[in-house]
Amino acid sequence: MSLLDSSLWEVIVASFDPEIWKGLVVPIRETLYITAISSVIVLIIGLILGTLLTLTNPDGLFPLRILYTTSGWFINVLRSLPQMVMIILMVPVARLIFGKSYGTNACIIAIAASCIPMYARIVESSLLEIDKGKIEAAKSIGSTVSQIVFKVVIPETLPSLIRGFTVAVIAVISMTALAGMFGAGGIGDIAVRYGYQRFQHDRLFACVYILVVLVQITQGAGNLISNRILKKRNLI
Repeated sequence: MSLLDSSLWEVIVASFDPEIWKGLVVPIRETLYITAISSVIVLIIGLILGTLLTLTNPDGLFPLRILYTTSGWFINVLRSLPQMVMIILMVPVARLIFGKSYGTNACIIAIAASCIPMYARIVESSLLEIDKGKIEAAKSIGSTVSQIVFKVVIPETLPSLIRGFTVAVIAVISMTALAGMFGAGGIGDIAVRYGYQRFQHDRLFACVYILVVLVQITQGAGNLISNRILKKRNLI
């Protein structure tokens, strides 16, 4: 059903048709798969890069101005690229790794590459929030750089890191919808092929509902985990 020949209310009602939702089972699974794998990659690499930026900061535990400037510049370059451009640029990389430039696995590379720089900066901002006195106290008892990072800095800033990761996962979800235009499958593919190209707006609305629910669940889970940690520390 299309908005071109039907009212908004009729399209909304039609979007809850069981036949439409049966056809969305596989795309939902594909979207969840892409989101899960991409988010794990973003978490690991983003956390490493963010920690590296914090450590090599001129005021960091292991200041290296050249490395900090170079890595910061590279991250800023990646952040400046629109998501669609990033997907196009990652096509050769996906083909090199998976042997093809389309499909769910191929687009995971582009999605992760687009969201990693953002999360790296979020991690850097979170780690810089820690009270310098705690770091100095750890130094005074002879703690190594790795001990300070893994036993002081990251644990102390964990609620902020979780909230930042929540933002990154939501960005990944939005990217899965965009990646559907490039053969990634999932909800984005249905929204583009049926909702945009064939004007089946009832299917488009159904896709929107799913994406909204995914974002709400993600944000709610991130807030819940972060708040529980803060409550245990009697900070809220």
